[in-house]
Formats: sequence, C-alpha cells, structure tokens
Amino acid sequence: MAARNSATRELAERELFITYVFDAPRSLVFKAWAEPEHLIHWWGPKDFTLPTCTIDFRSGGAYRFHMRSPEGNDHWLRGVYREIVEPDRLVFTYAWEDAEGKPGHEMLVTVNFEEFGGKTKLTLHQAVFESVTMRAEHQSGWTECLDRLAKYLAKF
Repeated sequence: MAARNSATRELAERELFITYVFDAPRSLVFKAWAEPEHLIHWWGPKDFTLPTCTIDFRSGGAYRFHMRSPEGNDHWLRGVYREIVEPDRLVFTYAWEDAEGKPGHEMLVTVNFEEFGGKTKLTLHQAVFESVTMRAEHQSGWTECLDRLAKYLAKF
C-alpha cells in the first residue's frame, strides 16, 4: 500500500491548481480567453509579448501561440480545444514546441469560470507535468499571466 500512496503523492505533486478572482463579469473573462484580440494583451508572464496568436475556437479546433520574453527569446506552444462550454469551462491540451516545431510533453488544462458575487472566480488545473520543477515554473508563469489579465479586464 505504501507504493500506491507514494505514486499518488508524486502524481499530485505534478499537478497545478490555481484559483483567481477577477473583478469582472464571467462573460467578459471567458471572452478574454476566447478571442485573439483580447489574448494578445495578457497572455504570458510579465513583460512577455504575444506576436502570434492563432486560434480555431471550437471543440476540436487548434491554437498556436508565439510568446517572446523581454530578452527576445521565442517560445511556441500549441494545443487543441477539447471542450468549450461558454461561459463556464474550457478544456485544452498544452504543449511547448521545440525549435523545429515539434510538440513536446502534452498536458491538459481545465479552466472553470464561476459567478462569484458579481465577480468571476476562475479555477485552473494543469496536469500532468514532467517534473515538480516544471510545475513550479508554470505556477509562476500562470500567476503573472492572470495578474496581467486582471489589469487588462480593469479597462472595461
């Protein structure tokens, strides 16, 4: 039984859960995730840009993002939308690409949007990371990303 507990704990350590409350209506928060004209303003960690944002926003549709760090380093990621329930839930795959455009380790991201006293409570789950270190890096990146989204939504 100890081996099962150990494996379960290791798996849990490679999952990410983030909850964030936005002072914006759920329909607007959801739209910010669905439309490239919104995504380009907030996607990515602090001071990153999104020079390319291609999405086919439907179940089975693909997306591909090109992020650029403040130092000029390019990062590409891609995925497929598995489930879209407007304005409640998004489920999509998430994989970084290497320099040749080949996708790496694929993860699943689930984002839930809930009404929360006139605000929106967003819950994000991403799994399964290759390592605890990668999970920690994504936690930092997502936190900065969601902070940027909050600032962007405050303009509306």
